[in-house]
Amino acid sequence: MITTVALREELDVYSIRKQFPVLSREVKGKPLVYLDNAATTQKPQVVIDALVDYYSNYNANIHRGIHTLAEEATASFESTRDAVTRFINAPSREQIIFTRGATESINLVAYTWGRQNIKAGDEIIISAMEHHSNIVPWQMLCEEKGAVLKVIPFNGAGELRMDVFEELISPKTKLVSIVHVSNSLGTVNPVKDIIEKAHQAGAIVVVDGAQSTVHLDIDVQAMDCDFFVFSGHKLYGPTGTGVLYGKQHLLESMPPFLGGGEMIKEVSFEKTTYNDLPYKFEAGTPNIADVVALKTAFEFINGVGKQKIREHENALLIYATKQLEMIPQLKIIGQAKEKVSVISFVLDNIHPQDAGILLDNSGIAVRTGHHCTQPCMNIFGIPGTIRASFAVYNTKEEIDILVKGLHKAIKMLS
Repeated sequence: MITTVALREELDVYSIRKQFPVLSREVKGKPLVYLDNAATTQKPQVVIDALVDYYSNYNANIHRGIHTLAEEATASFESTRDAVTRFINAPSREQIIFTRGATESINLVAYTWGRQNIKAGDEIIISAMEHHSNIVPWQMLCEEKGAVLKVIPFNGAGELRMDVFEELISPKTKLVSIVHVSNSLGTVNPVKDIIEKAHQAGAIVVVDGAQSTVHLDIDVQAMDCDFFVFSGHKLYGPTGTGVLYGKQHLLESMPPFLGGGEMIKEVSFEKTTYNDLPYKFEAGTPNIADVVALKTAFEFINGVGKQKIREHENALLIYATKQLEMIPQLKIIGQAKEKVSVISFVLDNIHPQDAGILLDNSGIAVRTGHHCTQPCMNIFGIPGTIRASFAVYNTKEEIDILVKGLHKAIKMLS
C-alpha cells in the first residue's frame, strides 16, 4: 500500500546502477533515464556474462547428448528450472514449463486445457484491465467453442469491482484468467480472493504474473492458483524466456501444445507416446542460452533482496506520485490503494506520443500509447497514457529529470 514516507536508501542504488552497462550510455547527448521497466528491464552484467559464457564455453543441444558439452548445457538449463521452482515456491520442478514468455504460456493453456475442457455455453471470466495477451487467446477459444467471455469492470481508481465479479461467477464459469498486477495502471489485484471464489464455483484460475513476479513475493502454493505465468525479460533476465507453472494433475491431463523432438517417448507411424512432465510441453530445441542466463537474473534479485527492492521501488512510486500531482496539467490514470511501481498519466491537450518524443529528446525513456490494454484505455475515454515505471536501479534524481522534462514538453506543446 502507498503510504507517506521519505525515500529510503536502504540499498546502494548507485552501486547497483554500475552493474547495468546500458545505464552509462547517452541518448541524444543526454544521460539515459530509463523509466520503461514495465515493458522490459535492463540486464545486469552478470546476466550478459552468463549468456556469453554459455556460447563461449559449452554451447550444445540438451537432454539427448552424452558428450561433455551436452551434459554441461543440460545441467545448466535444468538448474534454472530448479531456481524457478524455488523462486515461486512450486511443489515440484516437473510443474515448471519453459516457454518464450507469458504470452505463449497463456496460449498454451488456452490451446490445450481450453480446447479439451471448454464447451458451448461455458463461461470464461477476465478483467477489464487485462493485457491483450490475456484477452485474445480466450476470445479465440470462445469463438471456436461457442463459449461466453465475461469481463470484471473496475472503478475510477482502477480497482476491480469484486461485487460484480461475485455476480458474474456461476456454475457455468469454467475458467477465470486474471492479471496479478496491471501493466498500465500498476493495480495489484486481490488474486487470492478471486481464486478462492472461483474454486468455490468449480472454476480453475490462470494468474498472469508478468508484472508481479519481479515486484511481489510469489508463492503459488499459498496462492493456490491453477496456472501462473511470467516472462523472464521483465525481471532482469533475457528476452524470449517465460514460465508456465501448473498444478500437476492439470498438466498431466492436458494434451501437448506442440509436436516434435523431446516431447515424445516413442514414435512410430502408427502411434506416438508422449514424454513425462515437464518435457511433454517443451518440443524442439529450446532457447537454451537465455534460459541458462535466466537463473543468473534470479540470483541477482535474491542477492539484492526482494524486500529491499520492493521498499525502494515503493518509495520511488510515492515520491514520483507527489511530484507529478503538483503539475496542474497532469492527471494520473489509476490510483488504486494497492499499487506497484507504475504511474500512468495524461497531459491536458497533449497527445502522449508527442510528449514521449520530446522526453526522448532529453534522454528520458518512458512508454506511450495503450500499453496493449486498449479496452482499459477505452473505459477511461483516452487513446493512451504516458507511463513511467520504476526498477531497482532508478533514483529520485531521475524522477526530478522526468518532471523537468514534462514541464518543458508542456511549455513547447501547449
